[in-house]
Amino acid sequence: MNKIITISRQFGAGGHSVAKLVAENLGVECYDSILLDKLAEETGFEKEYIKDTGEASLESKLWSFFSGHAEASQQDYLWIAHSRIIEELADKGPCVIVGRSADFVLREKKNLVSVFLHASKEFRIKRIKELYGEKENITERTLADIDKRRASYYQYYTDRRWGDVDNYTLSLDTSVLGVKKCAEIITMACGK
Repeated sequence: MNKIITISRQFGAGGHSVAKLVAENLGVECYDSILLDKLAEETGFEKEYIKDTGEASLESKLWSFFSGHAEASQQDYLWIAHSRIIEELADKGPCVIVGRSADFVLREKKNLVSVFLHASKEFRIKRIKELYGEKENITERTLADIDKRRASYYQYYTDRRWGDVDNYTLSLDTSVLGVKKCAEIITMACGK
């Protein structure tokens, strides 16, 4: 198995769980929160700030991050840094990378299997409440807002539509197939 797998996902569709199972099935590294750790270490930004900025509106203040270069937003700086980190991780060998537009960053890799996970709103709300407890006030509006921010971020940096099946090798519905079955399908698509 010499595949790089990227997992893009709707909020609450089980992206982290599927990625973890795929990585276990294939015996490779899974980069999700580790990616945030590496980005925080390299940029000096707090993980929570990086997480929020990655999905925030595109109206951040401009600031200079390299002397002699035109000003760029903090979000642009994070895009450049996380793209470089994603490429470095993929160059190490087979792995699973969750989110951060990795499917676009690695689009030139011949061994790329890019996946988009989606699910019904009901499934996603139920899953989030099961994982994080009833105290989470997750509504259809919450899901729509988070997905809209992800889509805006993705389109801004990639000039592609987030979730468009033409951008992915596989598009799977976790509310129909289940988390384990999605992981099995991805594993089979990788030749194992």
